Amino acid sequence: MVPLPVGISCPDDVLAWLLEPRSPSVRTLALTQLLHRPADDPEVVAARLAIPQANPARDILLAQYPQGYWMHPGIGYSPRYRATLWQILFLAQLGMKRNAALDRAVEHVFDTNQREDGAFRASKERGDTPACLNGSLLWALETLGYGDTEGVDRAWLWLAGTVAERGLAATYADGEACPWAAVKVLWATNAVPEDRRTRDVQVLSETAAGLLLDDVPDPAQDDDDRWFQLTFPLAHSADLLQWVEVLVEAGYGQDRRIGPARAWLAGKRLPDGTWSLERSPGKRWADFGTVGEPNKWVTLRALTVGR
Repeated sequence: MVPLPVGISCPDDVLAWLLEPRSPSVRTLALTQLLHRPADDPEVVAARLAIPQANPARDILLAQYPQGYWMHPGIGYSPRYRATLWQILFLAQLGMKRNAALDRAVEHVFDTNQREDGAFRASKERGDTPACLNGSLLWALETLGYGDTEGVDRAWLWLAGTVAERGLAATYADGEACPWAAVKVLWATNAVPEDRRTRDVQVLSETAAGLLLDDVPDPAQDDDDRWFQLTFPLAHSADLLQWVEVLVEAGYGQDRRIGPARAWLAGKRLPDGTWSLERSPGKRWADFGTVGEPNKWVTLRALTVGR
């Protein structure tokens, strides 16, 4: 057993499985998130450079048009999960960083998906700028290395103003509230480095965390099963693991209110020390593993939140 810096134990064979060079995405994330290697560590640099040449990132990038978009120009939300916005989100989860292909994709999103007020939109409908979509995209842009751009600054200003005015129940064009808004917003604020962490970002973080801590789904009582299927990659919705992940990353890992969720996660661990993929978004460009089988990304996600 290898003690990891996050305060958990990981079987040697599971750690070796996650660090396999043939999976540079998982290797990069395991080195940085489990072993806390810095971004300039030679092994991290080498693994990250290999991500675009290996699946699933390779298949996603092969489907990109030279102009930077996927499927079609314009608003890149539909069809799920092959349009432009989803690929940016997926590539960020694979551990990629800013490069030429992503530069083209991000420029296209700023040109076609972002309104003048800074909001990212899901359609041409006037109110179709859900906080969950904006949170997810901001997380991806910050994670990929675009946090210093004017478009990201405008998006943060819009999100902070919207939450201050309407709370985190920012709605879709059809009037329905986004049930994952607080998870995605906290996800995004966690990705902002300290030197860019404004008062607005801090308020967003505290608001989202407070809501999540007060309303953690209870597997023993909640019959809404969309929370209780371990997922990769994360797309439109969130799972309970992401709920716990963002709270742990924000510094709330010892809060007793996430205890039942931790117990639920521990109960899903397989005898060999791994976790299975239970759900994956449909109609993707790439394969992220077989549902029902041990999954490296899900296992890595579970290990990062401790026991």
